Amino acid sequence: MLGGLSADALPDGLVVADAAGTVVCFNAAAERITGVKAGDALGKQLADALPLEDIDGRRWWVCTDPYGGLGIRTRQPERNLVLGGREVLVTASYVREDGANSPVKHVVVALRCTSARRRGERNHAELIATVAHELRSPLTSVKGFTATLLRKWERFTDEQKRLMLETVDADADRVTRLITELLDISRIDSGRLQLHREVVDLREAVDRHVRAQIAAGQPEDRFRVKAQGPLPPTWMDRDKLDQILGNLLENAVRHGAGAVTIEMAGTTFGAAGPAADGLGGTGDDEGTEITVSDEGPGIPDELLGRVFTRFWRGNRRGGTGLGLYIVKGLVEAHGGTIDVGRAECGGAMFRFRLPAGMPDVLA
Repeated sequence: MLGGLSADALPDGLVVADAAGTVVCFNAAAERITGVKAGDALGKQLADALPLEDIDGRRWWVCTDPYGGLGIRTRQPERNLVLGGREVLVTASYVREDGANSPVKHVVVALRCTSARRRGERNHAELIATVAHELRSPLTSVKGFTATLLRKWERFTDEQKRLMLETVDADADRVTRLITELLDISRIDSGRLQLHREVVDLREAVDRHVRAQIAAGQPEDRFRVKAQGPLPPTWMDRDKLDQILGNLLENAVRHGAGAVTIEMAGTTFGAAGPAADGLGGTGDDEGTEITVSDEGPGIPDELLGRVFTRFWRGNRRGGTGLGLYIVKGLVEAHGGTIDVGRAECGGAMFRFRLPAGMPDVLA
């Protein structure tokens, strides 16, 4: 027992050996991580209960010698070791009777599974590979066109020069968007995303994004905007709302088919609903539900659970696969929720709900 708390309640593996090197504690997490039953480990010598080896096959307890080594040592830093073919993260502390150079009273070993770290390393490697791939294409284009213009400026007509410079400008925007996405992910994952809230009109924001799509060449009759009743004014970051709507509409236009329908309706979150950053709202838990759907093939049911993960592209080519991950992070940062499903016509449907979150002074 640890202050009335059972060692089995600890999330990490805990193994304790007494002054004679006999294992006196082997908690449930240690069983799960090592695959060794507590009954088989208790009463054994520490080196026999945990036959740890380093990556070179050397026996770790022989190398570290906790009971007969340097008398000033109090711990072993975390290391990646091997136990029966499993990789585990191991940290050890030496509890001495009277400080430095006194006998070791207990050896306390903490064990952690390496799966989370491996996942982090894979995500990191995948992020680097994705960024390198996405940067290579536009930067190659920028370098090629600018080098050509510098060497052969007089040989090109004004129309050819304009086309090259427009391509360079578009590729520079692509690089800027990628950098912005990476910064957003960093802030979302670290909890450092800053929200600059103001009162926003969601209907006006949706209409503005639809007009932008039409101005970019989409036919006007491709968009259907429906609003059910008056919508409550919402207290949120206008730029982040533009990111959410812009990404969902672009996703529906680019990867969906047929008409894109945007539906808006007032909703309530209930007493246990998400809070709005502790701003002290009006107490009515008002909010708005916005649905963006298309008439395309939709997303297969077996892939729905992966839509908001990093680098998810489905069967599509192009893009970083980071947009929907960022959308989910932005919605949740405002105390909202988002989900994905299938529309009545069979296409993809994204639905997000945002609390009004109005401060008392503005309510």
